[in-house]
Amino acid sequence: MSLAHDSRITVRPAALAQRPARIWPEINHPAAWIVAVILVIMPLIANGFFLIEIFASTLILGTMALSLMFLAGYGGMVSLMQLTIAGFSAYMVAVFGVSGNANISLGWPWWLAVPMALALATAFGTLGGALAVRTEGIYTIMITLAIGAAFYYFTNQNWAIFNGHTGINTVATPHFWGVNWRADIPFYYIVLAVAALCYFAVEYLSRAPFGLALQGVRDNPRRMAALGFNVNAHRVAAYAFASFIAALAGVLQVWNYRQISPGSVSVGACIDVLIIAVVGGITRPIGPFIGALIFVLLRTFALDFLVRIGLDGNRFRLLIGLGFLAIVFWSSDGVIGLWQRWRQHRGADRSGGGRSHG
Repeated sequence: MSLAHDSRITVRPAALAQRPARIWPEINHPAAWIVAVILVIMPLIANGFFLIEIFASTLILGTMALSLMFLAGYGGMVSLMQLTIAGFSAYMVAVFGVSGNANISLGWPWWLAVPMALALATAFGTLGGALAVRTEGIYTIMITLAIGAAFYYFTNQNWAIFNGHTGINTVATPHFWGVNWRADIPFYYIVLAVAALCYFAVEYLSRAPFGLALQGVRDNPRRMAALGFNVNAHRVAAYAFASFIAALAGVLQVWNYRQISPGSVSVGACIDVLIIAVVGGITRPIGPFIGALIFVLLRTFALDFLVRIGLDGNRFRLLIGLGFLAIVFWSSDGVIGLWQRWRQHRGADRSGGGRSHG
């Protein structure tokens, strides 16, 4: 059995001729172009705080959640170790690159440290995925959560490589072509470019033969195996692709904060990525970015809101939890599901009004 399909399975030319061309509905919609233009000109209309703390953070968290969305939405595998993979990548950037902890960091230039971090993080996620694909349902969630918890405690207690609970601080960021790429505007465009590439990669792959086969494995693995598809190979390959996306987000995260510590890879943070993906919607790649924007806005402004109304500002996660419960209660597919239901209801009202008018 191969990763694509068994060679004995043939497709008739007529069927290929009738197959519709692949399109990206999000791009064809005028609203998508409006959002794209706003994102490109954002440095002209937003100050440094909103540019980095709101929009760049949203794109980074959205990219992490995108890796989870790819596994859950197209593969039917809910992984809680995507933040762990991103954190592993961030740690590797700090260990192989330059930081304030000269006794730990090896001092490699960023153009060597980053590829090494991406390769190791992708391998780490692929190995974790190879373990997870042997299980299904709640057991997959528990195994990936156990990997995340084990990595958190390991980084918290290991001082030789990860510097224990203190973490690694003052991580160097790229400087080349005479530009400080961690400055607000250059860094924002780096984050935007990476997020866009990951988004389009997921969009394309979902319509490619591998993505269609992965969705078939999600829906009916026994039938796909009977047709000659290697079910576990597809699942492991999906973990490898999702791990690379998460690793890219981890590199951006460590450049953003210039430090990495065990708190960044805690179990609670792993669950936050799941919340982001579910709130936005796990059926379309745009969902994680919508969920990330909601999460970042609540995380940033909920504390001040609670203080103004006389409540403890540390309870801002209560608002996040209530928002999560409300969205999940009204829609099983997050904000995207609510939007689709509203459009269907609006279309039904229009058609009903048209019939009554006639």
